[in-house]
Amino acid sequence: MNMEGLNWMSSPPLVPDDSPIDMQHLGRMTLGEHSLENEVLALFAAQSHDLVCRLTAMPSDAAGLAHTLKGSARAIGAFRVADAALGVETAMKGNGDVAKAIAVLRDAVEEARTTIDRLLKRS
Repeated sequence: MNMEGLNWMSSPPLVPDDSPIDMQHLGRMTLGEHSLENEVLALFAAQSHDLVCRLTAMPSDAAGLAHTLKGSARAIGAFRVADAALGVETAMKGNGDVAKAIAVLRDAVEEARTTIDRLLKRS
C-alpha cells in the first residue's frame, strides 16, 4: 500500500490537558457555541462557590449538595472538582474525614474559578 498519498490526522493527546477545565469536553457539551460556553462557565463559577460555602456549614443535605456539584462539574469538564466532590460524598458515607474532603473540594473549586475568570476575561 502506498502511504504517501494518505492524509494523516494528528491523534488526540494520550494525556489530557492539565487545565482545571477540559475545554475540549466543554466544547463538545456546548456544541462549540462560544457564547454558551461562557454562560455555562459563569453559572458554574457562581454555583460552585455557593455550594462549597453551603457545604462548609455541614447542612443535613450536604451529600446531595456534593452530588449536585459533582454532576455540574463533570458536565463542563471540571473533572478535579468532580473528583473532589465525589471525595466529599465518599467521606460522608464512610465516616471519613469530611472536613479534609471539603477543604480539597474548596481548593479544586477555587482553581477552577480562577481558570474560568481568566477564560471569561479573554472573551
